[in-house]
Amino acid sequence: MIQLPDTVAAYVRAANDQDAARIAGCIVPDGTVRDEGKLHHGSEAIAAWARETATRYQSTIAPVAIDEAAGQCTLTATVSGNFPGSPATLAFHFNLRADGIAALEISA
Repeated sequence: MIQLPDTVAAYVRAANDQDAARIAGCIVPDGTVRDEGKLHHGSEAIAAWARETATRYQSTIAPVAIDEAAGQCTLTATVSGNFPGSPATLAFHFNLRADGIAALEISA
């Protein structure tokens, strides 16, 4: 089993529960998420993104590998859901701070 940093583990649990409020709560209030070529900034925009993607894709994240270095963390995961090409291997690039996730970029 892969040992994830606490904040990343909380994000994965919230994402798998399709809980937009908890997802936004993992990210600092002035944090950002970049997904599908769009940048989402701040708690309200991130919660809206999380709700929309949960509704559209109904996806789950299964961690495969983690790479950590100096506040940076890349989670490689199998993502399954209601989208063409499911399941897909995606990379979740986290910029971590003591108070939560400062930035998240999701890429193929």
